Amino acid sequence: MTAARSHLRTALELAAAGVPVLPLRQGKVPFGNCRACAKNACGGRPNMKSAGPCQCPAVCHAWAAATTDTTVIASRTWAPALRQAAAVAYHPGGAGLTVVDLDNAVAVAWARQALPGTRTVPTTRGEHWIYRGAMRSANAVRPGVDIKSLMQYARWLGPGSGTLTALPPAVLAMVVKEETTPAPGEVVSSVPERATWDHTVATGCRHTEQYVRTGLERGLTLVRARTESGAASQAFGVARFLGAQHAQCPGPCGLDAIGWQIVAAAVSVGVPEDYARRAVANGLQTAERSAA
Repeated sequence: MTAARSHLRTALELAAAGVPVLPLRQGKVPFGNCRACAKNACGGRPNMKSAGPCQCPAVCHAWAAATTDTTVIASRTWAPALRQAAAVAYHPGGAGLTVVDLDNAVAVAWARQALPGTRTVPTTRGEHWIYRGAMRSANAVRPGVDIKSLMQYARWLGPGSGTLTALPPAVLAMVVKEETTPAPGEVVSSVPERATWDHTVATGCRHTEQYVRTGLERGLTLVRARTESGAASQAFGVARFLGAQHAQCPGPCGLDAIGWQIVAAAVSVGVPEDYARRAVANGLQTAERSAA
């Protein structure tokens, strides 16, 4: 079987399993855009960060070209790319997956100590650890470790071995960029005033107002205590803990208001607002998934 036919077969099998695929050229990188899509003149694809109208059938826009449409994959438009392809890649986030890319033996050893076991795939220099669940991608979250999920691609190196497990909080927390608190008087960002939590926004909460307020204040105190570093990770942990307390409530429980207060606490000690919002959202989502 020629390399092109092998790549086509792999791509079609993955697409049939619901995994969006794309070919990679030499250097393990995506093919360049066609003339109509060059320099994003087409506006970009609708599924990109900056949504656009592009419906180009060619292998354009890197990870955003990944598809499960077997008609597209086997088309004449894709044929030249598959003939030149050095490998097949897939879009983890599009398949509801996250790949922890461990680039060397040191990173693999760290993962074996710090992360729950899951399906693993050997790579040239390390391993891919694959978890069920999608999240934001980030490079260099620690030495030799990248997170590949949404808006990213990963090389297909086989199905791997081991049981696929749910995306753990430890991986979600790694994409929260830690920032040292700026010097007094130096403002990173501010959060506009909003209503604080009370039972008017939590009509379906089974807890007393005192119970919720006491837990929230303790959590906010923990976040505000992180004046040097670690406030974003603390905000993630507080959001996850408080969110889990409401897992059995019929709802609504006013978690948006609780989340905003945690964000405001993190911002008050120097965490950039975008990071704070992301950390809290990840924490609340983790609590929700754990309860499911």
